[in-house]
Amino acid sequence: MPSVPFSERLAVCSWSLQPSSSSDLFQKLAATGVPRLQIALDPIRENPAGWQPFAQACAQQGVVCVSGMFGTVGEDYSTLESIRRTGGLVPDGTWEENWRHIQADLEIARQLGLQLITFHAGFLPHEESDPNFIKLADRVRRVAELFGASGIALGFETGQETAETLATFLQKLNYPNVGVNFDPANMILYDKGDPIAALRTLTPWLKQCHIKDARRTRVPGTWGDEVVAGTGEVDWPGFFEVLRQQGYGGSLCIEREAGTQRAEDIAAARRFIDSLST
Repeated sequence: MPSVPFSERLAVCSWSLQPSSSSDLFQKLAATGVPRLQIALDPIRENPAGWQPFAQACAQQGVVCVSGMFGTVGEDYSTLESIRRTGGLVPDGTWEENWRHIQADLEIARQLGLQLITFHAGFLPHEESDPNFIKLADRVRRVAELFGASGIALGFETGQETAETLATFLQKLNYPNVGVNFDPANMILYDKGDPIAALRTLTPWLKQCHIKDARRTRVPGTWGDEVVAGTGEVDWPGFFEVLRQQGYGGSLCIEREAGTQRAEDIAAARRFIDSLST
């Protein structure tokens, strides 16, 4: 059987459209020309009146949810150092609240019939001897077992660490339902190496990809700049060539977290990917 063209595997990250409700999301999604979603679960949990019954609404709109995402409490993306301190499952002060939210998000994922959820695990220590390595591994295992019991896989967002550090953590973790949501732009935004080399390193764990582009910072220790897909430093022909070589069959979710014309930028990304892929 021939593989499904990349252009037919595109989806939109719902949070990119900054929706206030399901009806607002569907209206903005229609403007992108992509009828598939990676859906953020937290807004549905936090505001059920504005979102439920979401599965029924998707069916009525002809929208398919290919995966989900959850965030964590207290994340501060203002600087690279602040997200290192506050991101993911690492901080002790937010862990219990995050654990409650994650369990509630699982129920929403089950209702939607999702098979993959992605999230930022937090800063991964480089050395296994680091106490935070053991702590984070234990917390990730709890989340993996929780979702795995419902047949749901997890994908770590890439970027805060090098591909080699993430691969080492995944090897030590050794959970079959835990892999990677690869975001090439994050490797540039966090200045953590070449995206294409990183993709090759992480393909054994590849669960999903984000379509996002960026330009690397000129000031070490500060953020790079996210830009419209196709206008940054990601080598997109090289990116898709690696995916072809590896026989990747998953979704490609367009993410746009900057700018004031998100739907237009996502539509431009869709047209760009259409021009590249077959």
